[in-house]
Amino acid sequence: MSKETKKFLNNALELNNGLLHLAPSWVPRSFCIPGRRLRLHPDDLFALGAHRGGIDERWFASTIRADNGPGTPEDEGLSYAVAGKEKMLLKTLIEEEGTDILGHSIMSKWGGWKIFAKFFDNMEPLPHHVHVDHDYARQIGAEGKPEAYYFPAQYNFQPDSFPYTFFGLEPGTSKDDLKKCLAAFDRGDNKILDLSRAYRLELGTGWLIPPGILHAPGSLCTFEPQWASDVYMMFESLPSGKPIDRSLLSKDIADERKDDLDHIIGSLNWELNTVSDFKARFFLPPLNIDNPFPNKYQEKWVVYGRIDGDEAFSAKELTVYSGAKATITDTGPYGMLIIQGHGELNDIQAESPTMIRFGDLTRDEFFVPYDTAAKGVTIHNTGYEPLVMLKYFGPDSNPDMPDRE
Repeated sequence: MSKETKKFLNNALELNNGLLHLAPSWVPRSFCIPGRRLRLHPDDLFALGAHRGGIDERWFASTIRADNGPGTPEDEGLSYAVAGKEKMLLKTLIEEEGTDILGHSIMSKWGGWKIFAKFFDNMEPLPHHVHVDHDYARQIGAEGKPEAYYFPAQYNFQPDSFPYTFFGLEPGTSKDDLKKCLAAFDRGDNKILDLSRAYRLELGTGWLIPPGILHAPGSLCTFEPQWASDVYMMFESLPSGKPIDRSLLSKDIADERKDDLDHIIGSLNWELNTVSDFKARFFLPPLNIDNPFPNKYQEKWVVYGRIDGDEAFSAKELTVYSGAKATITDTGPYGMLIIQGHGELNDIQAESPTMIRFGDLTRDEFFVPYDTAAKGVTIHNTGYEPLVMLKYFGPDSNPDMPDRE
């Protein structure tokens, strides 16, 4: 631990009354077309260079580097905390002062902040792909990746080209059926979507996606809490008429098995991909949380449910009504993003931006350490519209989180 890190942390928390103020973290994807709803200025969509692709993601409270191949900057995807004119990686702060930020229980069990969240915003649907589980990821020295989706109306003034998501495979699909698709990867459209089923996406709802499930996210701007990993493999060869490099089919497979289609198919949770009641298992309608001051604020669970019996992550949407003030306590540290309105958090000015220039510091993103969350954050809506924020938590933070079933 360094004196500089401790000094920065103390100064950052003092300046923001117990909160960490985070700067935007922008991430491009070369295989995507930006949906233009991240509130990033249109002139800045290719601020990282046309060869890197358009910026279609913003990562929140991230301590994991984006896996964008050769030429990726060392800090791409990582979040910075800001204190005056100084900044420091959230990753560094947690590595060196994690107990002061996450609390003793989480830090001693998990050794760090194990999740992050993002907005992904694409004009067209993503390719049918999978995030491998922990067992497969360990073979390449990585971690598996469960994730969840929530579709906030505030970032979806238009649905773009295809607001439907393909999940899993049709019941009755065989591994040989899928193997034929993967064998045809380099021959144009491998027609994998013929084996899947699409669901129309609904604003204000979400989905829980364990690792090992194929999915081709639709064109809504999506809030996505997830495990702190960037493992993925693309099973679809020609999404929206755009070829996918075959190397992405085996991106997170050990080198000696990259051409082993049976091994690649083995990364799937076959049972969950082919269940007949997929929506009943994994769709997430919002659940209101009772509170003693419903005229002041309303909280909802928007991401909930255990994965393999574990509380991997969760998220809430909090709305504080115009002119109201409320102090909200929580049982774990969390990241926070304001998606509508303006007001004060612990007397610190905060707002949801209308337009962001690349490199600008916004006032919409914060991290709430354990001690501050336990004491409570006082939120004052000083505007005339609802003040709405998303709060996302890591593992073992919400013992009262409802189960999916």
